[in-house]
Amino acid sequence: MCLGIPGKVLEIQGDDPLYRTAKVSFGGAVKEVSLAALPEVNVDEYVIVHAGLALSTLNEEEAQEVFDALEEMAE
Repeated sequence: MCLGIPGKVLEIQGDDPLYRTAKVSFGGAVKEVSLAALPEVNVDEYVIVHAGLALSTLNEEEAQEVFDALEEMAE
């Protein structure tokens, strides 16, 4: 089973689609993520990340639902 975590794209670096990376915020923790699988992603969009690779996009409402569920699980 894979666990993908949603994060918000804060900044994008690079022009080559295979080597583009982004700084992505996961509830305040910022990590560098590969955008090789999602060359069309833009700043302020939400992505699902697994093992340092952005795999898919989602809208803000979907991301918030996941954040709420994770917070509920932590309680």
